[in-house]
Amino acid sequence: MNPILYIVIPCYNEEEVLPVTSVMFRDEIRDLIEKDKISSESRVLFVDDGSKDSTWQIISSLALEDPVFTGIRQSRNRGHQSSVLAGLMEAKDRADIVISIDCDGQDDVTAMEDMVDAYADGCDIVYGIRSNRESDTFFKRSSAQLYYKLLNAMGAEVVYNHADYRLTSSKVLREFANFKEVNLYLRGMFPLVGFKSTSVYYERHERLAGSSHYSLAKMLGLAFDGITSLSIKPIRMIAAIGAIMSFLSFIGIIWAVVDRFMGNTVPGWASTVVIIFLTCGLQMLSLGVIGEYIGKIYMESKHRPRYIISEKTYDDADESPGDNN
Repeated sequence: MNPILYIVIPCYNEEEVLPVTSVMFRDEIRDLIEKDKISSESRVLFVDDGSKDSTWQIISSLALEDPVFTGIRQSRNRGHQSSVLAGLMEAKDRADIVISIDCDGQDDVTAMEDMVDAYADGCDIVYGIRSNRESDTFFKRSSAQLYYKLLNAMGAEVVYNHADYRLTSSKVLREFANFKEVNLYLRGMFPLVGFKSTSVYYERHERLAGSSHYSLAKMLGLAFDGITSLSIKPIRMIAAIGAIMSFLSFIGIIWAVVDRFMGNTVPGWASTVVIIFLTCGLQMLSLGVIGEYIGKIYMESKHRPRYIISEKTYDDADESPGDNN
């Protein structure tokens, strides 16, 4: 029996690109059905992340025109990771396999066939890996490579050059539902689940229409979330720096005392001020990193819902109930 595939696509203010890429996703579904690789019950599931433009109206119209399209809408804008999670959790009880992919058309949809083939060969997770980043600017390409290396150095298990284009089986998603953290960094969380996995390589293209909604500030925020959500090494680094500074201070005290008993004055007002400023700077930086972790603990302790679905293009009475945690 062929598996039911759901393609989960997060959308935020995508009225320009959605009419273009929706055709690509529909054609890919049809092609895989014709090749007898997936079930005819497979669907394209759009997740509207509280868009302010006509994105939801377009999704609703697509769902009325073709049953292959379906959609859910968040009650407000909650971010890309929350939208991907909402789609995955909504699809896990309806599909055998789920592929998450962005709406902009940059990720090659034809790689889905290789992902489905890898699932048929026994893999429960298939990571989509960018074979090159030629469409990115030099700054984005170099900073991304540095970021992946930094994450690995911090002890976080991430797949190099992988974003959120991946296939996961329903078995994986059921286990993933047990991960309850509010601070989401999905590309680093799925390797923690385990199960047999592999990778599929593809070329990343230019965005087909519209402009990216991921600003530099959002990318830096996601990067920092990735480090602090997956690793406690920054805390340990602070402890190590504190130990080194304490040791150097102890040596300095001994030097000052010995120098004083030898009858030498201790000149160096400037050097004293520099040391004070350095120490204060390290303290403030350390408090900032510690505060970030405390803030995450605070948010996790509230147990707030990670997403809230306000509208659907289908009636739950005719569908298997989804998990809305």
